Amino acid sequence: MLHRLKAIAFALVAPLVLASCLFVPGKFQSALTIRADRTFSFSYKGEVMAIDLQGFAGKAMQEGMADAAKEKSGKKGKTPEKAPDFTLTPEEKAKQDENFRKLAVEIAKEAGYRSVEYRGNGLFWVDYQISGTLDHGFVYPYNLDNQMIMPWIAVELRGKDLIRVKAPGYVRESGKGNGMGDMSALGAAGLGDMGEAFSRLEGTFVLTTDAELVSQNNEEGAVTVGKDKVITWKTDTTTDDAPMASIRVRAIN
Repeated sequence: MLHRLKAIAFALVAPLVLASCLFVPGKFQSALTIRADRTFSFSYKGEVMAIDLQGFAGKAMQEGMADAAKEKSGKKGKTPEKAPDFTLTPEEKAKQDENFRKLAVEIAKEAGYRSVEYRGNGLFWVDYQISGTLDHGFVYPYNLDNQMIMPWIAVELRGKDLIRVKAPGYVRESGKGNGMGDMSALGAAGLGDMGEAFSRLEGTFVLTTDAELVSQNNEEGAVTVGKDKVITWKTDTTTDDAPMASIRVRAIN
């Protein structure tokens, strides 16, 4: 069984290793406002959990190589299996913290970040806010230089006047097309800090618009506040469906 867990762990993380780090939300509040004239504002305030994929993959590979060596020497089954140990050594932990502190400094230089603070154990505190016009798509977070390549929220232009909002990173439930796939299973596999990072998700996402709300997937629907329609999603590790809505705005000529 433990051998299978090791294989599953490496299979899950292998496609993401080139990203070096995986960033996932912890406890947060996020808001998106889209106006009929295509202007928008977006904010995220709260925790960001960073997972060192390359370090994790290296340990998974070491475990796999050790198992292969045992099989080759014919020792498989002669000694009881032990749980895979993905805990960082004090030296590895210190190096990781150093790298993450440097990363916080670099991220804080990017447009929209009002503050970025590294608090240890892979935990960042982020205050982000940006505004603009939706004549192009928008995703967050995304930064090639800082290895943020798996956005949590995407605003897509569909045709001349339709905008679709989807926040796959704000849920963690496996098998719901949220972009994280079965990564939530890592906690069940006993993978230490990585499982802990995925267990912290708890947040609120609020969408506000004065445009035509074509569709949305919140069972409680939208609340009318003056000329605005407001939808509030509360998400955690048990949430099934990623927040999603379609909005009709001024057409692009």
